[in-house]
Parts: sequence; structure tokens; C-alpha cells
Amino acid sequence: MREFIKTLVYAILIAVAFRTVAYEPFNIPSGSMFPTLLVGDYLFVSKPSYGYSRHSLPFSPPLFDGRILASAPERGDVAVFKKPTDEATDYIKRVIGLPGDRIQMKQGRLYINGEIVPRRRVEDYVMTDPYGRTVSIPQYIETLPNGVEHHILEQLGDRAQHDNTREFEIPEGLYFMMGDNRDNSLDSRDGSVGMVPFENFVGRAEFLFFSTDGSARGYEFWKWPFATRYSRLFQAIE
Repeated sequence: MREFIKTLVYAILIAVAFRTVAYEPFNIPSGSMFPTLLVGDYLFVSKPSYGYSRHSLPFSPPLFDGRILASAPERGDVAVFKKPTDEATDYIKRVIGLPGDRIQMKQGRLYINGEIVPRRRVEDYVMTDPYGRTVSIPQYIETLPNGVEHHILEQLGDRAQHDNTREFEIPEGLYFMMGDNRDNSLDSRDGSVGMVPFENFVGRAEFLFFSTDGSARGYEFWKWPFATRYSRLFQAIE
């Protein structure tokens, strides 16, 4: 029994250490990052990408301030962070604005430092809504100033709640985050989230290792093969 307990403790410590310094698994509970990330996606977040803060540790203990071995996020990164107004909650969004930038939405278009961000219309994104209906959503490819291209959805067109904003000036040490599902994302455009301090970043989303469409409960193992989205397994996140 003593050897079993020792082995169990060692296994737990190794798992905690791996999650702290290397990769931590996360799952996607909402549709704010459609079409890049879907509800039911499971992904690994790289901790070394941005260095380590207290939020790299389980339960975010206040052991130190700032970051160790820090490396700044880049525009276009998909990152997990602690919500500034509720640091017990994890969010995942895309880095849109860097310190010193000016960010604004005007008539549904993103402006960075006064320049409109190019986007081009592509085929509609087709999905099944919560009521089982098939819906088509206008989809675009947006090209950020550093050349990063990513898909965005504009379900309500260019006249949704956050499609017209004031110009946000980003102070040093803060970042402006937005969801790819532009009309269904609670992000830095909203005061309940706001801009994200560098210290609040947990890590960069790297790749998907599993995805399920939600049609099988945890105990319904006989349904797992049919609920798995095989085409999304082991994909890099861009």
C-alpha cells in the first residue's frame, strides 16, 4: 500500500509539473471562436510560448508578479487567458491588438491604427444550430497587418452590437483580444472583459488532439466512434 501511494503521488506530481511547464489540455465550451475552434474541441496550450506567470500554476497562487522567461504574444495568436474581471475563468480568443495599437470597429470592419484590415468573402460556413436546423453563415478570410490570415464569421452582418465601437488605445502591457465568431463573442470590445494584461496569459493554443460533436455522453462509450470528428484530430491551430 505504501508503494502504491508513493507511485500515485509521483504520478500526480509529474502530471502537475507537465501541465505547469509544458502543455495543458483545454476544451472549448462555446462558439465564440467558430470556425477556427468548435464546441467539443480539445486542444493543448503551450506554456513556454509566453513564459510563466502565477496563472501558469494550478489555481493561480499569488507566489510572484509578472512573468518569468517572458516572450510577447504575436498578432494573430490564438491564446488562452484569465478573464481580467474574473481571474477564475479561462477565455480563448485571438490576439488582435498589441501594446501601442489603436483598435476600432466601424460598420463591421476592423481598423488597426487607422487602417482597415482587408477581408475577402469565401464560401458560407454551414453548421447545425442548437435546434437541429442547418444554417449558412457569411464567412470571410481576414488578413492582419503581419500577414496572418484567419477565417471569421459575420452571422448578423455588419450591424451587430459590437460592429461599431470607439477607438481603443492599448496601453503598455495590455492586449486586445477578439473572437473569430465576431457577432457571438464576448471579448475586449466589451467592458465585462476589457483588454488583457500580459500576466493573465496562460499560453498559446497549439493543436487539437480530440474533437467530439457532443452526441455521446461520457458513459456512452459505444457511441464514441460515431461522435468523434476524425477530420479535426491532430490539427495545428492557426
